[in-house]
Formats: sequence, C-alpha cells, structure tokens
Amino acid sequence: MRSKLVALFAALLASQSFAQGAAINFPSDVTFETGDAWSYKGQKYRLFGVQSCIRGTVFRAPDGQEEDCGLRSVASLMALFSTGTIGCQPVGTTKERATFVVCAANIDGATMDVGTALISSGAAFAATLPSGTPVSTAYAIAELSARESRSGLWAGSFDHPVSLLLNQP
Repeated sequence: MRSKLVALFAALLASQSFAQGAAINFPSDVTFETGDAWSYKGQKYRLFGVQSCIRGTVFRAPDGQEEDCGLRSVASLMALFSTGTIGCQPVGTTKERATFVVCAANIDGATMDVGTALISSGAAFAATLPSGTPVSTAYAIAELSARESRSGLWAGSFDHPVSLLLNQP
C-alpha cells in the first residue's frame, strides 16, 4: 500500500521529485496545528491523504450544541498520539514545505494506519485531488463507512472540509 501511495504522490506532483526519507518516530508532545498536521523540532508534518475539519468551521451535535469542527479533529489526533508510539514515513513535501507522511500507531502491541484510524472513527476525511478524486481509495472507503455508521463528526452536521476547499477560488 505504501508503494501505491508513493507512486500516486509522485504522479500528483510530477513537477517535483522527492527522495524517500528515513522513518520518523514522534513522541506525544509534538505541537498540533490541525487535525492532520503538526510540528516537531522546527519541521511541519502533514498526513498524506487525510483532510481534517477546518478550524473555525462549525460542528453541530445532534442535540444542537455547536463547537469548532477543526478543534474536534485536533483533539482526535492528539488523543491518537497520546495512546502509543507514532512512526511515520516521509512521502513528499507540500507547497508550504511541510513533509507529507504516512503514519502508523503502535497501540497495545497492535499497529494501525493513523489515517485510517482517524477517518474510520469520523474524526477526519479522505483528501481529494482538485478533480474531487480521492487521493487514497482505502481512505475514501473508510470515510464512507464512518458516514454510513454515523461515527464521530458524522453523528452531527458540518460543512465537509473537502467541499469547502474545492470551492475556494
């Protein structure tokens, strides 16, 4: 699966070339910026293929209570980092010079993909290309499953971050 993500990323950003870097292990005390990005030792990192809720947008719970959707996504990423060791493989660089990573969490002896964990729990979404095509089919399936089971954010209402980003000028 990792090789498919790397190949997709290379095709996506064919104008740039990237060397595959060594795996990076992160402690739980990184600085979280969004529900899919953080800083560590002066470098920014972003989960490849994952889109969190945008900070400042509204999540409406089934009981009508409102809160910042982006902060809910940040809290979910923070919780995942606090439960185990996170190891990431760099797969590229964003336009803003952050390092795209695909990550795994080791929790109680089990290894899970961080993107899948966030998306399937309804805390984040499958990122898409500008055409609307999902960056990762596996993540798109995880999002569909979370939506159908009304997990996490899908239990309430919100403006889908991918829709908001695709409609930006």
